[in-house]
Amino acid sequence: MDKWVGKVAIVTGASSGIGAATCKQLVDSGMIVIGFARRENRLEELRETLTGKLGQFHYYRVDLCSEQNIREAFAWVKVTFKSVDVLVNNAGVWKNSDVLGNPQDWKLMFDTNVLGPSICSKEAVKVMKELKTNGHIININSDMGHYSPTLMANMSVYSATKFSSVSITESLRELLALQMLPIRVTSISPGLVDTEMADDMTDVPILKPSNIADAIVYVLATPQYVNISEILIRPTSETMLPFIKDAFKELNINL
Repeated sequence: MDKWVGKVAIVTGASSGIGAATCKQLVDSGMIVIGFARRENRLEELRETLTGKLGQFHYYRVDLCSEQNIREAFAWVKVTFKSVDVLVNNAGVWKNSDVLGNPQDWKLMFDTNVLGPSICSKEAVKVMKELKTNGHIININSDMGHYSPTLMANMSVYSATKFSSVSITESLRELLALQMLPIRVTSISPGLVDTEMADDMTDVPILKPSNIADAIVYVLATPQYVNISEILIRPTSETMLPFIKDAFKELNINL
């Protein structure tokens, strides 16, 4: 990670979970990290814990559902820190909604999980191209973006957003490669992680946020000519059976 010392990283969803763990690891590695999130009090608490480390932590309050807010945040980073070298699109949301559910829940998930990260990537690439940066964009997707949750109806729209994000990530990598730009693109798709979205899932195998942060550091540390385009990370012994059983119970069907 020596090549990234003093470089600028933006991490979305930085106020908790994978985002906060990533900020800690990147600051420990000597990077200047700017956390984007809505909960400013959480960001301030994180800043206090990271004071005095090898790198630096700063933050900007960002709602990923607002294109204007995202643009303002990137403009502030460019003016203040003169660069964007790494973008970690980590922010995500899940709502308990199926394909016959609440359209407002669908909109929130697509805005947060697909459109917001895509706008962030566009803004990051704009800066990286202008400054001829050897950049890296990392999208935190999900293993739910690799298979259809047929028997878990309440995950169907969330899964659709992650399928979209996985596809967009590869399309972005291909586009930047065609333009011969030195910007790497990586999709990291975790299974179940111990975050706020999994508060009530204590009886199944689960990953720690630091496990995903470790993967982010790993892909960043590889040589510039190496682009690790996809990582799928699951807890050992992860299976969908407990969730399928719960889905059948809701339908009053016994397995």
